[in-house]
Amino acid sequence: MSSEIECYRGVVHPWLCDNMGHMTTRHYTAMFDDASYHMFAALGFTPDHLASGIGIADVKMTTSFLAELAAGSLLVIRGHVTRVGTKSLTAFYRMDNLHTGETAATLEAVTTQFDLKSRRAVPLLPEIRANAEKYLAAGDDPA
Repeated sequence: MSSEIECYRGVVHPWLCDNMGHMTTRHYTAMFDDASYHMFAALGFTPDHLASGIGIADVKMTTSFLAELAAGSLLVIRGHVTRVGTKSLTAFYRMDNLHTGETAATLEAVTTQFDLKSRRAVPLLPEIRANAEKYLAAGDDPA
C-alpha cells in the first residue's frame, strides 16, 4: 500500500485570487481542509461515525507557502500520515501545481478524534488507528 494518498484536485479561479494576482491564504486553507476530509475517508472515517457522535478536530496546522498559484492553475494535494498517537494523528499534505510541477504549499496538521457531545478528544477508533498505521510514512521528512 502506498503511503501517499491523493486527497484533492482543483483549479484556481480568478475569484480565489487577491489584488496581487495570486490565490489568497484563506483559499489554500479551505483546499487543505477539504483534502483532510478525503484523508480521513481513506483511513475509514465515515458519516456513520459522525452519526454516532465521533468527529475530528484540527488542533494544530502549520502551513508553508512556497510558490504562487495564479488564476487558471490546476493543483493536486497529496498527503500521508507521519505520526499516530493515542488520540490524534499528524498528516503532511503537499499542494502541487500540475502545470509546473512546483510544490506551491505544504501543510502539517495534527487532528484529534473528537467526541461531539463532550467536545473533548477521545482515543482514535481502532479501525482508524489500524488504517493510519498502514499509511504511516515512517522516516519521511516532511520538510
